Amino acid sequence: MMNKYTYKTSFGLLPRFSILLVTLLGLFYSSQAQAQTNVLNIDIVRDKWGVPHIFGKTDAETAYGLAWATSEDDFRTVQRMLLAVKGKLGEVDGQGGAILDFLAFIAGVEKVVNESYDTAFSAAYKKTIEGYAEGLNAYASTHQGEILRKGVFPVTSKDIIKEYVLTNVLLTSVYLDIQKIFTGDIRLYEENYPQGSNALAFNRNRTTDGKTYLAVNSHQPLEGMFSWYEAHINSEEGLNMLGGTFPGGSSIFVGTNPNLGWACTLNHPDMDDVYKLDMNPHKSLQYWFDNHWETLEVRKKTVKVKLGPIRLPITKTFYWSKYGTTLESHGNYYAVRFAANMDIKSAEQLYHMNKAKSFSEWRNIMRMNHIPGMNFMYADRADTIFYVSAAQMPYRNPAYNWKKVLPGNTAQTLWPNRFHSFDSIPQMLNPGCGYMVSTNNSCFDVAKQGYNLKAETYDPTFGYGTEKNNRSIMAHYMIGKMDRLSYEDFKHVKFDRTFNDSMYDYNLDNVICMMNLSPVKYPELADAIEVIRSWNHKSDPDNKECSLVSFAMYNIIDIISAKGDNYENNRFKERQYAEALREAKHHMMQYFGALRVPLGEVQKHVRGNVALPVGGVPEVLAASITQPYKNGMRRTYVGDSYIELVRYSKDSVQIESVNAFGASAKPDSPHYTDQMQMFVDQRLKPMTLDKDAIYRDAEKIYHPGKEKEERDRRLVIKL
Repeated sequence: MMNKYTYKTSFGLLPRFSILLVTLLGLFYSSQAQAQTNVLNIDIVRDKWGVPHIFGKTDAETAYGLAWATSEDDFRTVQRMLLAVKGKLGEVDGQGGAILDFLAFIAGVEKVVNESYDTAFSAAYKKTIEGYAEGLNAYASTHQGEILRKGVFPVTSKDIIKEYVLTNVLLTSVYLDIQKIFTGDIRLYEENYPQGSNALAFNRNRTTDGKTYLAVNSHQPLEGMFSWYEAHINSEEGLNMLGGTFPGGSSIFVGTNPNLGWACTLNHPDMDDVYKLDMNPHKSLQYWFDNHWETLEVRKKTVKVKLGPIRLPITKTFYWSKYGTTLESHGNYYAVRFAANMDIKSAEQLYHMNKAKSFSEWRNIMRMNHIPGMNFMYADRADTIFYVSAAQMPYRNPAYNWKKVLPGNTAQTLWPNRFHSFDSIPQMLNPGCGYMVSTNNSCFDVAKQGYNLKAETYDPTFGYGTEKNNRSIMAHYMIGKMDRLSYEDFKHVKFDRTFNDSMYDYNLDNVICMMNLSPVKYPELADAIEVIRSWNHKSDPDNKECSLVSFAMYNIIDIISAKGDNYENNRFKERQYAEALREAKHHMMQYFGALRVPLGEVQKHVRGNVALPVGGVPEVLAASITQPYKNGMRRTYVGDSYIELVRYSKDSVQIESVNAFGASAKPDSPHYTDQMQMFVDQRLKPMTLDKDAIYRDAEKIYHPGKEKEERDRRLVIKL
């Protein structure tokens, strides 16, 4: 129900009180004429969980409301990406922030946006993105005490697009090759850290209730710039989308509208190329290209880095070549070429996807092909399910091995700034098996065996792999046991916390090898070996054997990370398994006094003063990736985060969701931790796109920045 406000008055005071309110409201309404956006056209409707449902007459007004609501809930995070694209995050976050400042500069984010912005977007989308920027500026102007650093505001629509470009650079993992160049390790390999995302879709012929199912379940950091923020945006110009976006996103990134929806997972085709330049030994900064010398463009960047009470300026020098971003490492020069900093239109593509009403319309929007890389899993009310491993794939010369460092001295390796069509990349429509699974596994492992795409039918320079992982294996296995599945079965698959029997995983070395350690050869580990051998491969909070296995797994991850090595097919020596288990045993005995302790006692889901037992380990479907906490425990920081499950029928859409903590990141909010128990219990809350129901059951309704005035306006009307 809506909030009710109670006022104590007397007949003697009522006239003067009413006059005062009318005067204040007159000032309130007259101020709107001076604003570009009329906030009286925008309602922010908060439901019982604090999730904002934003209603506006136009898309631009709705974007303004989304900016305001997001800022109310997590203004600090909203600012951090803005700080990065302005080169100021190091002034707030120190060295870690400075790295992102430099990365934005290295990637040429500002350059490509400034060069392309004026002609890149439609007039309608420019109005929308301008409305979003205006909403951020309005919040900042009235909450100046929350501003992290001078020089962030006011922001422009160009700044918002710069955020999208930098996000694409990060989500396509280009930064990994840049990092390898900096560290002097240019061995190229496909990175697969123990992270992941899930997406599931089922046709009606595979469900017992005759509905089409979609699971939206990206595994992201639980807090920070790439955490999920749940919102619903609705305009009279055709927007009506509920789902997840990142703090600072002007559209919904994953979710559903009344007709259709989609989920996303990261994919791993070859999305960037590294070149070694042939430098002139006699003249600085000259490199050989097609039988003549070219000169590198020098680009210097100074960022201030917070070190205690001071901010120390640090200047670094980078370069630009015909290939693009160029870096010096140990006397050698390497260029990195990638699509993510060549095209700034992904933001508008997402905006149009939000408004699509049918599969044909949605797929035509996807054919714009402005998203540099991402798996999309789609479902709709017409019982269409569709998968595409979207990527901007350049036209590469097949004579070269594009997985390795390439010669940077010839136009033969300098692919043009244009890409293969959307229809040429791997995609699948309504497979005969009735379902599809995307868990960062190969695009050739999405459907039941016998129904999948064939790798040999695609351009080998695309670099799509054939990888599987525990999540894909378990999903296919569980689904394969059922001719049809109920909604409860569907949730059971999504929330599963089991490793397959062989303990196979593409991202982590096969843990089964650790279980095969000999207690005779390692008598000091005999008790630990007995514990892990008796483990049933589940990671529920009450599982007593999983705690030891979990600590050993993280020791393996630490060994890999310390080596700077990759996860793919990483095979350890037996002594390394023994060492990982030895350290895990020592840790368990030191902090918990036993080797069999319920996982929920050593692993917590934490925010503020709330710490709840939680299950899950890396690479199970309901994954929890943890980091050291206190008293020997670990706490969640990546993995299952925002979850949205959708059921489509011919005439309706049913939605349930949960977020990791709550709708607000502000500790004084009642919605800071109110979804945590539901999250660890693997329960969901009902959500709706129905405007009447949202208003009827609202916790709070107000215009952006006018919450108090709206309350007083209602009182005047009542009087």
